[in-house]
Amino acid sequence: MTFALGKKYNYVTKSHKMAIKTFREVIAEAMSEEMRRDESVFLIGEEVAEYNGAYKASKGMLDEFGPERVIDSPIAEAGFSGIAIGSTMTGCRPIVEYMTFNFSLVCIDQIINNAAKIYQMSGGQFNCPIVFRGPTASAGQLGATHSQAFENWFANVPGLKVVVPSNPYDAKGLLKSAIRDNDPVIFMESEQMYGDKMEMPDEEYTIPIGKAEIKREGSDVTVVSFGKIIKQAYTAAEELAKDGINIEIIDLRTVRPLDYDAILKSVKKTNRLVILEEAWPFGSVASEITYMVQQKAFDHLDAPIKRITTKDTSAPYAPNLYNEWMPQVKDLVDAVKSVMYK
Repeated sequence: MTFALGKKYNYVTKSHKMAIKTFREVIAEAMSEEMRRDESVFLIGEEVAEYNGAYKASKGMLDEFGPERVIDSPIAEAGFSGIAIGSTMTGCRPIVEYMTFNFSLVCIDQIINNAAKIYQMSGGQFNCPIVFRGPTASAGQLGATHSQAFENWFANVPGLKVVVPSNPYDAKGLLKSAIRDNDPVIFMESEQMYGDKMEMPDEEYTIPIGKAEIKREGSDVTVVSFGKIIKQAYTAAEELAKDGINIEIIDLRTVRPLDYDAILKSVKKTNRLVILEEAWPFGSVASEITYMVQQKAFDHLDAPIKRITTKDTSAPYAPNLYNEWMPQVKDLVDAVKSVMYK
């Protein structure tokens, strides 16, 4: 089946009617479908059971699967993450939910020094099929300690896969693939996307990890992004089109493994690249992409690569400062015009 993003980039369009579902609903669907399919899959985290999830992303799962497979944990990320990682060595396939990936810092030792290394350090005797999922990056005025993007941190670690979907359709297909994967997967969502709606097919589907997708075809400038910030690119595309500038938008969907081929192919067509990322600039995913493109497609570039990130400081709380810190549509429009020398 082929699904195309509609004009407003919020809905999948198809000839026959499909149910409209929210991001949080399809997350629950993906987990439930995989738990019905495989009894070794279970969900653990704070408020995932009795409260139906902090963001209602596990609604109804306790009623269907019971407290042995949908497990409310104490506020102890190091403890329940370690238990889940250990359970993979006994044949389980856990899903660990964090209220926010800011809280994963409490258990980053378990993720990086245990989950990512079990397969190698056991000489291939033990896989670690686990999914760590929850919101990443900022969600408005939540303060500096609750507004951090760690995609590039986890993507830096060999042994981890990092998935950051931007819409409900991609989220469901990628989450199902993540749960079935035999390696640890960091699956990053957003509080500000849980209410996003999209038409969803009734048929089961999966999306392979490591494959980017062209969300909008264009000829003038390649814009690479992922996660919720990519919505800025869709809005910028409409504004730029009024000036006769046609941008191509690539949604990475997965930042580890990174689909270098998709980016290179697009850059060789447009000859210009702008990267939009909701993260600090130093050591960002944009930095890795910039290096790779200048290494493998330097002769195809007609302008220096531009990257747009958050400001190089912790997220401010005041709304006026927050808007200055967070990339805006105008920033992308100006960057695209800059690489076109307009």
